[in-house]
Amino acid sequence: MRFNYIFFFLFVGCFGFAQLTINGVITDENGLPIRDVHVHIANRTSATIADGSYVLNDVPKGNQKLYISYIGYQTIEETIVLSSSLTINRQLFPEVVALNEIAVQQNIATKNSSSNEQVLNEATIEKYSNQSLGDVLKEVSGVSILKSGSNVVKPVINGLHSSRVPIVNNNVRLEDQQWGTEHAPNFDVNAAGRITVIKGASALQYGGDAIGGVVIIDPQVIKKDTLIGKTILNLSSNGRGGSMTTSLQKGNVYGWSWNVLGTFKYLGDRETPDYILSNSGNREQDFSGGIRFAQEKYNFNAMYSFYNAQIGIVKASHIGNVNDLYQSITNRRPSTIEPFTYALEAPKQEVQHHLFKLNYQRWISDTASLDLQYAFQFNNRLEFDVRRNSANDKAALDLQLATHTLQLDYSNSFEAWKIKLGSNFGFQDNYANPNTGIRPLIPSYQKIDLGGYGVVNYEIDNSLLLESGLRYDFTQIEATKYYLKSRWDERGYSTNFSHFIIGEEGNQWLTKPKFMYHNFTGSLGFRKEFHHEMEWFLSIGLASRNPNPSELFSDGLHHSTGQIELGDLRLQREQAFKVNTTFKKSWKSVFLEVNPFLNRVSNFMFLKPIGFETTIRGAFPVWEFDQTNALLMGLDVNYKWNVSNRLSHEANFAYVRGIDLTNDTDLIDIPAFTIGNKIQYKKEEWYHWTAELKSELVFRQTQYPDNDFTTNIVVNNELIPVLVPISSSPEAYHLLHFYNEMTFQVGKKNSITTAFSIQNIANTTYRDYLNKQRFFVDEMGRNFQIQVKLNF
Repeated sequence: MRFNYIFFFLFVGCFGFAQLTINGVITDENGLPIRDVHVHIANRTSATIADGSYVLNDVPKGNQKLYISYIGYQTIEETIVLSSSLTINRQLFPEVVALNEIAVQQNIATKNSSSNEQVLNEATIEKYSNQSLGDVLKEVSGVSILKSGSNVVKPVINGLHSSRVPIVNNNVRLEDQQWGTEHAPNFDVNAAGRITVIKGASALQYGGDAIGGVVIIDPQVIKKDTLIGKTILNLSSNGRGGSMTTSLQKGNVYGWSWNVLGTFKYLGDRETPDYILSNSGNREQDFSGGIRFAQEKYNFNAMYSFYNAQIGIVKASHIGNVNDLYQSITNRRPSTIEPFTYALEAPKQEVQHHLFKLNYQRWISDTASLDLQYAFQFNNRLEFDVRRNSANDKAALDLQLATHTLQLDYSNSFEAWKIKLGSNFGFQDNYANPNTGIRPLIPSYQKIDLGGYGVVNYEIDNSLLLESGLRYDFTQIEATKYYLKSRWDERGYSTNFSHFIIGEEGNQWLTKPKFMYHNFTGSLGFRKEFHHEMEWFLSIGLASRNPNPSELFSDGLHHSTGQIELGDLRLQREQAFKVNTTFKKSWKSVFLEVNPFLNRVSNFMFLKPIGFETTIRGAFPVWEFDQTNALLMGLDVNYKWNVSNRLSHEANFAYVRGIDLTNDTDLIDIPAFTIGNKIQYKKEEWYHWTAELKSELVFRQTQYPDNDFTTNIVVNNELIPVLVPISSSPEAYHLLHFYNEMTFQVGKKNSITTAFSIQNIANTTYRDYLNKQRFFVDEMGRNFQIQVKLNF
């Protein structure tokens, strides 16, 4: 209360002791009232009700910008001099030119108001039409990528990845066996209309385990009352292939709307500056489509997407013995180099992902709505290893993951309050096909999720908003798994987990491990707007993440990475306390954003190398899951300077420090310090010509734990002990990239955009610390790309 008084006086002092009321009526071109028109002035917002009227309270005196907008109509933007309360009536007229501004619906999930959100729009996404979701997310400051070769790319936010960074596609959380570091998100980036990155653990409606952050993908907006489409063709020199994607959509304000999209990618082996990355090609065939039926009080929509990818794994990453690994790390020369080919051979991945969703939204009143949604996902992952004779075509790993989710959300707003309540139920079944003839890395299991949340926003005044949320989740996971008795004893499970044993078969125990977790999570934050275009966001979040099936049950050779991985039944859930704050300041031509963060994680789970193990396939490095208490802290900075109407400069840098508090050392797999720069020049008169030169400087990661170990290798028919430097990080590197595009109008509604780009202009040889294949091969070299986009 005391704070309110202080703020009140500060506020009053700034605005001349005046709080006014603005009201009025908004009508259409025929003079009829329009409902749900957005009215915005001096950070106060309102929406018209059925008779077209609106009211805005507590509006300050002075010159204020008035915005009135409604889908399908021209936006009104004007400056109003306010000295007393006013009635402002306005008439809207249909938008007839800027069709891109008209939408039937943009099904954007409600984001967290106290967290800074970074958004990638459709134009940026289209530049990466030929690449992956992880690649496009690199455009966001503070987001790095974790790679397994050239094609498996996943995002790292503030040093965290995989299960700690949920990906929400079209309001459905992606369940695609995302726990694996070598599992790329099963998503066609061409289906995204907008991508939002929320750093922190405060997006509670998407789950309480977002310790790193959340990636939210919204679909492309369906345009109103028209039939439109686009085709994008990409060609790449490195990989000697390309992709084509086509979409078509038909929209209506009321009644039926629909959209379809198809993508095809085909690329062969990638090349470093010095050699071919044998077996690094990939294929992809994707389809998505949706329908929507809308009326004034409700709408119903259904969508389906299919992702189908075949991804080669570089042959040099599958070693046969200890000598090969040691030589590869120390000599930096891959063990296998073959001529270029489009063929995909083992080792490789084949992944299929189906997503089907039904959603019903009902407006209960002018401000309240109810959402009911059911989603089904089926993910089939096949991993092929190098096997003898005909078995080479038989998958060594076959996991079939089915996920059902049902969720109910309710939102309402009244005066300065906004609330959102929700609940979800999920059932997941993973089937590890035994017909592979190889012990599955991940066993069959069933998982039940039950959760509920509440988020409240309170707008104290037009410059200060508070937000808080609370969530409870219950999870039960039960697996059926065979353990070799020798492995069971080696892991020390006899003492604590003998009750899991339900049978015996030769040298194996048949076990049925069952775990239950109760998690409470919460968040608290605010957004403060100051004068002179300055904003301050602060969010404090408590998140809990349960061990995933990989961390609990992994036991065997992971064919995608060529390493043996061992889970641990003793792992406890992670609990993170994260403070994330952002300062934004805009001057006339300069924008600056500073985002420091601090993340204290108890029972932090990580994978670390511990040595070698020899199997009938050869010798493989062994990695096991472990836990510690960790502290991650860092700083992301974004800056943009519009030097002139045509020339601009952008820069960003990201720094993350990961500390193992228990062992007083560094955390493994933390991104290195990076600095990015971009110079852009535009000239609209030259067919909307845009040219960009980007610089990417990645420093050497010098803060990593020492997990090196000694082993014996054969030299001149004698076993010689050597130190395997598996912990060391690659040298720093600097890359330059160029992008250039022009747009030509073809007829009244059609246009063609042509783009030419070069990645890694200097053809620099380098390795990246966050690439799991850095021990075996260099990164991809120079790549010329041509893109042609036809809008029709």
